[in-house]
Parts: sequence; C-alpha cells; structure tokens
Amino acid sequence: MEQVREDAVDQAEPNDADDATRSGLRDPQRAVRGLGAMVLALEGLVLLLAIAPLNMLDVPNVGLAIGVVVALSVASMALAGMMRRPWAWHAGWAVQAALLACYPLHWMLTAIGVVFALVWLYSLHVRRVLSRPPVRDL
Repeated sequence: MEQVREDAVDQAEPNDADDATRSGLRDPQRAVRGLGAMVLALEGLVLLLAIAPLNMLDVPNVGLAIGVVVALSVASMALAGMMRRPWAWHAGWAVQAALLACYPLHWMLTAIGVVFALVWLYSLHVRRVLSRPPVRDL
C-alpha cells in the first residue's frame, strides 16, 4: 500500500525543465478569465443595485438613466460569460468607457465607472503578469 502511494507522488511531480516555465497556478489563463468574469459580473450586480438610488434621487431623466444602467448591466453580465474570447477584454473596456460617459445622467454612475475602471485596469495587469513565464533564480 505504501509502495503505491510513493509511486503516485513521484509521477505527479513535474520535471525541472517543465518547472522553470510554469507559474504556481495549474492553469493561469483560466484563472485570469475567472478574474475578468468576476469583475464584470460584480459590476453588473452593482449597476442593478444602483437602480433604487436613481429612483430616489433627483435625476432629471430617470427613465433614460435606468435604461442605460440596465443595458450596461446586461452587457457586463453577457461579457462575463464570454471571457474565453480575446475580444471580450476589449469589450470590457468599452463597458467601462460607457459607464464613465454617464456623467450627464448622474455623477454617481461616473463614480461607479471610475471604481470599476480601476479594478478592470488591475485585472488587465494581472493578465499581463500571468501571461509571462515566471522568473526563477537558478
């Protein structure tokens, strides 16, 4: 019984040449896609939660503001499911830019856009860092 466990452990360890090009993650690209999807899904949820304050605040054109919020929420939720496609990362920037352009509707939407644009920028930084092989001391 002990012999079988030791053999299984020996087979599971990668060799030294393979270890030099791998990060600590099993599948870094999958982790990055998950991060991007999580950011967009959270943004969609926050946008849906912003509908109630828009109704209570003195927004000049509340119908248009709510329509834009719902459209951006649906877009971000749809993009969260499409993170396997390379163009989805660029479309994520388009959602951030559209949210930043909502200043004429209400400043709160632009504030949400600034926060999520910074989070999106950080997720792109993580994507860039994990796409490179790690630097190891020899």
